[in-house]
Amino acid sequence: MSVHVCHLTLSHFRSHQRTRIDLDGRPVVLSGLNGAGKTNILEAVSLLSPGRGLRRASTDEIARRPQAVGWKVRAEIATPDGPRQVETWAEPGGTRQLRIDEKAAPQIALGELAAMLWLTPAMDRLWLEGTEGRRRFLDRTVLSFRPDHAAQSLGYEKAMRERNRLLREGVTDSGWFAALEAQMAQTGARISANRHHALAILARHADPDSPFPEAELSLDCTAPTDEDTLATALAEGRRRDMAAGRSLIGPHRADLRAVWAAKGMDAAQCSTGEQKALLISIILSNARALASAQGGAPVLLLDEVAAHLDATRRAALYDAICALGAQAFLTGTGPELFDDMGPRAQHFTVFEVDGLSQLKETTP
Repeated sequence: MSVHVCHLTLSHFRSHQRTRIDLDGRPVVLSGLNGAGKTNILEAVSLLSPGRGLRRASTDEIARRPQAVGWKVRAEIATPDGPRQVETWAEPGGTRQLRIDEKAAPQIALGELAAMLWLTPAMDRLWLEGTEGRRRFLDRTVLSFRPDHAAQSLGYEKAMRERNRLLREGVTDSGWFAALEAQMAQTGARISANRHHALAILARHADPDSPFPEAELSLDCTAPTDEDTLATALAEGRRRDMAAGRSLIGPHRADLRAVWAAKGMDAAQCSTGEQKALLISIILSNARALASAQGGAPVLLLDEVAAHLDATRRAALYDAICALGAQAFLTGTGPELFDDMGPRAQHFTVFEVDGLSQLKETTP
């Protein structure tokens, strides 16, 4: 059984003053004009997973304007262990809160409840822009396999920030540095191991016969990957790092590289459509791996996914989603983009009335 959202309610969430959607586990098609509020629904669903959601927005940015009374997302999620009730919200100026089955819970608990993967139009340039976006993409992939990866990353970032502060202030106390570098080395080695583990899993679940090109993924990182060697490298690099005012070695400098396997072509050299197809290939490999390991597919959030795909690849994507048995939320400007889905999906039209987003279920 694949985990899926059964009921979703948005309150004062961006353009949605109050929206309720009842779902049956099939893929969900949301079509409508730009600005109608389709992506806002995907963003709400993404907040049923750990982190800041697919837009990485602050809590105040999410609240509907001009009221700014706070926002809330409620959901019932079907799991192999039965239905689970999730509420996440924020008051004006406050931090995000979470309850699962009416009990306060940390965000990491969401990762154990429902695996979730997404693609957004902003990710179309993933292979052309800076390394930070690619690391974030990789680490979300890692997190889907290793829920503790978030804690390791937070521990590493915290120790690195403190080390960077000492570097900028010109502190020379080796004891302080040694303690922080030991923590960076310990968590950094685990981060690197988790990343390599995830890439190996994706490679095993690639489909060379798919219309989506197989991507050969690798980690470009000059930092040592074992704990002792990384600790030594950090200690030996203090003088250089002090001159720079920051840590110049470690997993925070890693980059994700992708090559179109059949052509031997770096992703950055591929066309826009080919780059989109490579991303979809990776997401499908990730989803197949999770379905194999967990007995059910993850929830997929695919915003404007039909853009840059020809009709053949659109149909192949929909077939792959249905073969996985995944609940995928797909958005597009016109319902004709999803004709090949037919009754295999629930179809909704999203439209705006007096500045508020509205939904209407339609028959394909």
